[in-house]
Amino acid sequence: MAHERAGQPAQESDLINVDDVLAAYYDKTPDPSNPDQMVVFGTSGHRGSSLDTAFNEAHIAATTQAIVEYRAAQGTTGPLFIGKDTHALSLPAWKTALEVLHANGVEVLAEREDEYTPTPAVSRAIIRHNNGNGAKADGIVVTPSHNPPRDGGFKYNPPTGGPADTDATKVIAARANELLADMGAVKRTSYDKIASDIQRYDYRSPYCAELAQALNFPAIQSAGLTHGADPMGGAAVQYWEYLAEQGLPIEVVNNKVDPTWRFMTLDTDGKIRMDCSSPNAMASLVNQRDKFSVATGNDADADRHGIVTPDAGLMNPNAYLAVAINYLFANRPGWSADAGIGKTLVSSSLIDKVAAKLGRRLVEVPVGFKWFVPGLTDGSLGFGGEESAGASFLTLDGTTWTTDKDGILLALLASEIIAVTGKTPSEHYAELEAEFGTSYYARVDADANRDQKARLSKLGRADVTVDELAGEPIRAVLSNAPGNDAPIGGIKVTTDNAWFAARPSGTEDKYKIYAESLKSEDHLREVQKAAKELVDAALA
Repeated sequence: MAHERAGQPAQESDLINVDDVLAAYYDKTPDPSNPDQMVVFGTSGHRGSSLDTAFNEAHIAATTQAIVEYRAAQGTTGPLFIGKDTHALSLPAWKTALEVLHANGVEVLAEREDEYTPTPAVSRAIIRHNNGNGAKADGIVVTPSHNPPRDGGFKYNPPTGGPADTDATKVIAARANELLADMGAVKRTSYDKIASDIQRYDYRSPYCAELAQALNFPAIQSAGLTHGADPMGGAAVQYWEYLAEQGLPIEVVNNKVDPTWRFMTLDTDGKIRMDCSSPNAMASLVNQRDKFSVATGNDADADRHGIVTPDAGLMNPNAYLAVAINYLFANRPGWSADAGIGKTLVSSSLIDKVAAKLGRRLVEVPVGFKWFVPGLTDGSLGFGGEESAGASFLTLDGTTWTTDKDGILLALLASEIIAVTGKTPSEHYAELEAEFGTSYYARVDADANRDQKARLSKLGRADVTVDELAGEPIRAVLSNAPGNDAPIGGIKVTTDNAWFAARPSGTEDKYKIYAESLKSEDHLREVQKAAKELVDAALA
């Protein structure tokens, strides 16, 4: 149920005390025997709040030392690219990481203290470097993505340029937790002593220039359209301003950076959260939809996208993924005829129908962008996308662009679609629905503690004790993804006209139920109700 002030502007009482958050980062010391205070890598690195003793100086120092040791064991001897977003905890964590990296003799390439770096720019920098000869590079991004202002986040990208797989994160997290109990084993030099030694790197200029290798810039520039870009107070702000200066028809809707995010409207649960797929978090941009040919939002590290059109408002992420796939595979002659389509198994089944129409191979994987990294690296996937509004695709000539989600790329694609076709992405989606039928899709979240999340991740066929879902026979209960047989960390239940999937959140103390009906809104609610009853019974 939505909070009473969801979609309304934040009030003073909703804001964090930045000084308290920063003080807690340095003052609170985690207990290495307390599971709630240990380093835990979810789908996108370690996240938590300093106020909860879950993201503090010791966590970052230990995790960075663990990364140093892991990359050495892997033979990764090239530079390490490091970037940060605009969360209050990102700058101090970035400094802590640099202290450890420098003391361990790692060559580091970093932006300046007053600069912010989107996740896709770090991924692109790693790929650009590793396309040449010499020692391979990797990277760290200091960001909790769309999480609330009180949170911090820290994630590792290996030489593939994409999110680290569990074979890396398990080793890093285990070693970091050992180091939490033995901080004397962490090498470190004061930031004040090393600041002048840090090699500064310009992420922005090459990334923005090279976007022309992945998008039809001439069409965008000549179409007479207007693109309203809202960085939502995140790391994309300096990039959108730069792209506007380079002659693209972009108006930066909001260039404010404030670690309290006081300019945001509240998310569905009443929290400030930079979720560009949420109608409530995006309410202020949706209210301006008539001013632009298309308006777009990004989360704090710009790896996600939100698409707002004059005719439909904020598009459901699944709808835009289907449109992007349908458009790209018809307008990228440089791509291999064998290039497939990657989707997570909690994304809309409409994507399956688009893939079948295009005659392209569909690869359905668990939640997590890491599953698309091999295909985007070797070109066997032209596109990889997940329902949480994260995607990337190949360059115009079919080579790797990024192996991490790229919200700037997908936002600009919306302008390309309008420029080339004369129709908004939502108008294209209406045509897909006319062809394939209407999809009724929703995701709901519920609170879950660590133990409940662990139990949910182990659910399987034996936990589904019914043979019907919302009046239809159950056709399959999946605990592994069809595309790669990898465990999904939950279950997916399908019928002829509906499905639901349940899994724990990798970033917050919640579990998620994804559901879709091809029959009606009422049927979707029946599916959601049955799904929640099944999950609650399993967790009881």
